Amino acid sequence: MLKWFYSYILLIGIFLQACSSDDNTPPIENFTLEEITINGKTNQEAFSNIDPQNLSVELKFSTAVDKSTVDGNIILKDKGNQQIKLSYTYGDNKTVTLKPVANLSSYSKYTLSIWPGLKSTAGVTLSTGKNYDISTTIDMTDKFPRIPDEDLLDLVQSQTFKYFWEFGHPVSGMARERTTSGDVVTTGGTGFGVMAMIVAAERGFVSKNDALSRIQKIVTFLDTKCTSYHGVFSHWVNGATGATQPFSQYDDGADLVETALLFQGLLTARQYFKANTTAETKLREDITRLWEAIEWTWFQRDGQNALYWHWSPNYGWQMNMKVSGWNEALIVYALAASSPTHPITAGVYKQGWTRNGAFTNGKSFYGYQLLLGEDNGGPLFFSHYSFLGINPKDMKDQYANYWTQNTNHTLINYNYCIANPKGYGGYSADCWGLTASDGDKGYSAHSPTNDRGVIAPTAALSSMPYTPEESMKALHFFYYKLGDKLWSDYGFIDAFNLSEQWYDNQQIAIDQGPIVVMIENYRTGLLWSLFMADQEIKDGLRKLGFQSPEL
Repeated sequence: MLKWFYSYILLIGIFLQACSSDDNTPPIENFTLEEITINGKTNQEAFSNIDPQNLSVELKFSTAVDKSTVDGNIILKDKGNQQIKLSYTYGDNKTVTLKPVANLSSYSKYTLSIWPGLKSTAGVTLSTGKNYDISTTIDMTDKFPRIPDEDLLDLVQSQTFKYFWEFGHPVSGMARERTTSGDVVTTGGTGFGVMAMIVAAERGFVSKNDALSRIQKIVTFLDTKCTSYHGVFSHWVNGATGATQPFSQYDDGADLVETALLFQGLLTARQYFKANTTAETKLREDITRLWEAIEWTWFQRDGQNALYWHWSPNYGWQMNMKVSGWNEALIVYALAASSPTHPITAGVYKQGWTRNGAFTNGKSFYGYQLLLGEDNGGPLFFSHYSFLGINPKDMKDQYANYWTQNTNHTLINYNYCIANPKGYGGYSADCWGLTASDGDKGYSAHSPTNDRGVIAPTAALSSMPYTPEESMKALHFFYYKLGDKLWSDYGFIDAFNLSEQWYDNQQIAIDQGPIVVMIENYRTGLLWSLFMADQEIKDGLRKLGFQSPEL
């Protein structure tokens, strides 16, 4: 009995000792991340618009961190899964601050991973891992010294003009299609280049005599070397031989739209070089002979009330594309109506171009009424190409006020980029403009309904007459903020995609030309004044029902 009693007392003692031991041992604490702050923003799932030159991440944990476990368990990677080297500092032992050793890339995406392998000084692993998305903005430092806006416009015009002057084809003088085109020159782009040469002569970038000589070289080549089809030239030409360079399988002959863009430039030159000298008289006569040789009515395709874009000596009308509005080709019908030798009637314009008025729109987008064309306006070159020479100021007909049309089209494009419904990097009031251009996924007619994240400088800069303040802000951004990526020997590169960190390495004639010309029309109206002073053009536009103070 006594033995049993001592055994009982012993068990009680052991039990009490065990209880006493449990009470004195602190419970194991969870090890958690309590707060993350990146550049002043705290506890977000994703951190955007982060300065790529100044990323600072502060992590606050629930208890002290084992520093030996930090380097392998707090990782920053770019979208290509490449690890970014980090430096670490510690405040109180619960706080870790990390920074990249080198600057991050602009408009790029990164992932910050905090893995459960991270431990506290007590050896407790992190309760749960976490990933955070980080998106950078751009390095907002100026890449070039600030200069007055008038000097900046001079610089942009003169540098962009070099594409047509220094890079013009040595044999023909015509504009190469793009900076990688070799002997392939472009008919429409050459027309833009001729207008750019007039600007250059007027502003003193080159002498007027030198501009005259270069344009005469082009006209002589067209007259004596180039194959034409009922007076119409092909889209692409071999700049050394004048032979047609097929644009596609069936597009190996006449291109009526490209030819109209060419003659918009040549007729402007005919007005500019008006002196009664042998050289200027010859240029005017040669341009007139080529102009009068264009058989516009033949492109009605057997008398239809419409003009057709293409004709091939091998495939006939296989392309089967009517020139029908609203797009960049108003100039085609304007010139066809103005022809002194083969003019179309107003009925061809009404049925072929306006489709008896069916090209009207009337709906509003972002608060601006679009009078003509597709919803949201389409690519911005619709408001540029035909209006390098045709002055839309105070011009109207039964369908539209063309200044309102072009201005609202531009503002819709601008406001779409500000809204940025697809969330592309960089789109803003400073970085906007969707039009046909190169892109990281190839050439495309970019627009609000075909938005691939690609901005083309020509879109905003060639819109300078319509949106001077918005376009100047874009110019400042392109030149001062992105100039290290965009600016080159021939002006701005064709396009870029900040979401993909893609920057073109080429220029294209049909995008460079409107920059020079439309900035000049904004500044002085020079090309508008010259083209609209042509009496044949006045008569043709009036025939089609247009009204303007210049008509």
